Amino acid sequence: MLTTLRRIVLEFSQEPELNNALTRMVTQVKEAMLTDCCSVYLADYTKEHFLLLASDGLAKNSLGNTAIGFSEGLVGLVGQREEPLNIPDAHQHPHFKYSPEVEEDELRAFLGTPIIHQRKVIGIISIQQREARSFNENEEAFLVTLSAQLATSFADVEARSDLQQASNSQWSKPIAGIPGSSGVAIGEIIVKQPSVDLRKLSLKKAYSKNIQITRLSSAVSSTKSDFERMGSQLGNLISDNSLDIFEMYKQMLESPQLIDEIESNIQSGWNAESALKLVIDSYVLQFEALEDPYLRERATDVRDLGNRILMHLQAELGKTEQLPEQFILLAEDVTASMLAEYQNQGLIAVVSVSGSNNSHAAILARALGLPAVMGIEAVALDLLDHKDAIVDGYSGEIFVTPNENLTREYLHLIDEEKALTAKVRKVADLPAVTLDNQSIELLINAGLTSGFDNSVHSSSSGIGLYRTEIPFMNRSCFPSEQEQTVWYKEVLKAFPDKPVTMRTLDVGGDKSLPYFPIVEENPFLGWRGIRITLDHPEIFLLQVRAMIRAHQVSNNVEIMLPMIASISEVDEALRLIDQAYFELKAELSETLTKPKVGIMIEVPSAIFLMAELAQRVDFFSVGSNDLTQYLLAVDRNNARVANLYDAYHPAVLRALNSIAEQSKNSNTSLSLCGELASEPAGALLLLAMGYNKLSMNPHHLAKVKWVIRHVEFSKVQSVLKHALSLMSPQEVKSYLNEQLELFGLGSFVRAGL
Repeated sequence: MLTTLRRIVLEFSQEPELNNALTRMVTQVKEAMLTDCCSVYLADYTKEHFLLLASDGLAKNSLGNTAIGFSEGLVGLVGQREEPLNIPDAHQHPHFKYSPEVEEDELRAFLGTPIIHQRKVIGIISIQQREARSFNENEEAFLVTLSAQLATSFADVEARSDLQQASNSQWSKPIAGIPGSSGVAIGEIIVKQPSVDLRKLSLKKAYSKNIQITRLSSAVSSTKSDFERMGSQLGNLISDNSLDIFEMYKQMLESPQLIDEIESNIQSGWNAESALKLVIDSYVLQFEALEDPYLRERATDVRDLGNRILMHLQAELGKTEQLPEQFILLAEDVTASMLAEYQNQGLIAVVSVSGSNNSHAAILARALGLPAVMGIEAVALDLLDHKDAIVDGYSGEIFVTPNENLTREYLHLIDEEKALTAKVRKVADLPAVTLDNQSIELLINAGLTSGFDNSVHSSSSGIGLYRTEIPFMNRSCFPSEQEQTVWYKEVLKAFPDKPVTMRTLDVGGDKSLPYFPIVEENPFLGWRGIRITLDHPEIFLLQVRAMIRAHQVSNNVEIMLPMIASISEVDEALRLIDQAYFELKAELSETLTKPKVGIMIEVPSAIFLMAELAQRVDFFSVGSNDLTQYLLAVDRNNARVANLYDAYHPAVLRALNSIAEQSKNSNTSLSLCGELASEPAGALLLLAMGYNKLSMNPHHLAKVKWVIRHVEFSKVQSVLKHALSLMSPQEVKSYLNEQLELFGLGSFVRAGL
């Protein structure tokens, strides 16, 4: 039976047209179960009925014409109960509804089960038989298993079928994705398929090793020139560190390790393309295994780099193409280099089938002010090519061939957006102070390079989170103390009079370095963060010494310890920091000051130890993204449960409020790094709770400042009190949107928020 199930599901998922897929499936199920009839009904929530779409056993004329209300008949009862219904004689059941057009007079036994996708009944599958009997356990188990396995494929095929039948006058159902960059755009979709793809490349041998190395050298040189050109072009438009990706690309191309590994494969007999594929694939696998979502997205960047080199190897660049004056870019995997190529050719929005809001495509889109939706539902790209669409970067939705009313609504929204953007820019360099003089510091998150511009200096109060692990990942071994000192000095010089909070090396578990592999059964709860650096003090001491050396010059370093779960971890880390400090004090003749030391609160256990921790450290910094994941036990990058991840969950808000209250009681400085800080409603709640500092991506600073400067702290405190009493994320967000409207900040409220 398992083989039969797999075959039915596989064939169903491979058929692009819904009616054909259903017709074949009901016949296969009827034959496999040796029954007299198999039928499938599709739920229509606008009309509140189940529509008979396919059947092998019922009258053909009834297909597409017979509808059963959600509260009618046995089919409706299955949908209401959301569980299988096994009835020996359907005609005797009180819920039986007689529909003469389906011609089921001779069919007695009935077994129906719901098809449920993401907690929603999307259809009913039933089998019937002339003999009045109860279907046995094996038959019921087969149908239940089939419906469960069909659910995702059923939803995908239905979505594809909807697209095929869509017309300009009737399509309004959105394609759902992940908000990648806020904003709205209306235009024509242009689908871009990669001209080359390392993943599809077949490995080949070559005997002319010198020729292959020469080809590789030329391709690498051309690729480096590409990235220099892209960085230069975008540098005229972007003023923050979003362009770090192109610097990272150049660093990788200049890295002896990468080129040596490729050339080593060439020496082993592979041609240049194959040698490149072997190395890039190995790096991609390492990044894809990482837990940190920001770092895991770097797999896309590495693949993008490899494909760019491959394009030069295969001379696929320079081909001309016709593009509309304005267009929406849609690709299986939108990359940073794709954005750089098209941003000056009429690009108005970005849609990517894969990726998340941590991808560099999303980061660059935000910096460029382009709406972006990432990780959309699985749809055939060819069906979307050259179709008009609305991209809603707030809700993460795409409306294909929208009707006039919907288009008119979004055109009005676009006009509002333009006015709002111009308005918030006016406060970019002003302090974040409420109308009744309550202030809060706004800082930025950083990590790839030390490149910061003057606008970032003036608008932020410093760096609230500097990720030190990125440079560690672009090497073949651990960096020396001298190398790290140079890195950190560059960052500190960019903010000479402002604090820079550097997080100590946050790797381990499935976030392993290429030269320090770690294999674990459950890396999400494994050897990572402070756990690994305490187990390897030689790594920790070198990094802390480098931070203290850099601090000696600018006197603005704050050291932050990640993944703290116990007091003993802090005590041991502080002992090592003291050791590094006194060692350097003995070595250096100049006066040496010790940086402030704080911890990240991202493991729930730390919330219950804050009184003791406050006696040991100088500040707390909440990592709200990870804390939310751990509190709710939800992997926000897992599509099946990502909808359960919500920073406005009452448990999360109450935990954040408890942290703020405990920090206030111990008189300990408190900051927060995470997406919640960059959202207007979230920033106001955190302000009311008592957070001293909020750290976010630079492009959110002006927006958050505007909101803070246009509210009264006393009123925001009242909003917080009521928000903490609510029972669900939906209630919280609805209430907060209402309050933003009352504050006169309705332009910051968008559909789907």
